[in-house]
Amino acid sequence: MLDHLKAYLQNKLPLTDAQFGALGRVLVPKELKRQQQLVRQGEVGRYGAFVAQGCLRSFVVDKKGKEHVLQFAPENWWIADQYGLIHHEPALFSIDALEDSRVLLFGPDFYQQLPQLGPPFQAFFYELQQNSLQAMQKRLIATLSATAEERYLDFIRTYPSLTQRLPQRLIAAYLGITPESLSRIRKELAGHR
Repeated sequence: MLDHLKAYLQNKLPLTDAQFGALGRVLVPKELKRQQQLVRQGEVGRYGAFVAQGCLRSFVVDKKGKEHVLQFAPENWWIADQYGLIHHEPALFSIDALEDSRVLLFGPDFYQQLPQLGPPFQAFFYELQQNSLQAMQKRLIATLSATAEERYLDFIRTYPSLTQRLPQRLIAAYLGITPESLSRIRKELAGHR
């Protein structure tokens, strides 16, 4: 798994063997089985993850028991309830594995250890956090103002590898629509091609 992370990072920032070794010491390899939870909504989360293989998701369950998917994290994505992790607060959402997955876990002290890894790491993770914030803001705006079809097309652009890997009900939960509505949208889009 560390080799996968190293290949991913080498395309993004200058990396010495010593820096990568230091990073490897703060990450814990873990295999998650399908449906295994990493973080449970309402409990203090202990980990975030880099996905080397498989797919994770973050989601909330409302008072009626309905699941709302916030994010998917396929290969080479990072996922965490950052605020809860850093501040030892109850998690706002759950994170679980949608497929058997291989991940590298990081704990709450990860963010404090970044300065020791050097300025390139700090800048890279700052950029990751900014990208995450921007993605969530765009997703919020789309949820409030875009049509279901526009949200689906954005899903395809954001997660091109997942359209065939995930069950329709999970994609629909991400889009905030019913599986039947998603089926209709897919048929309409297929008819336009």
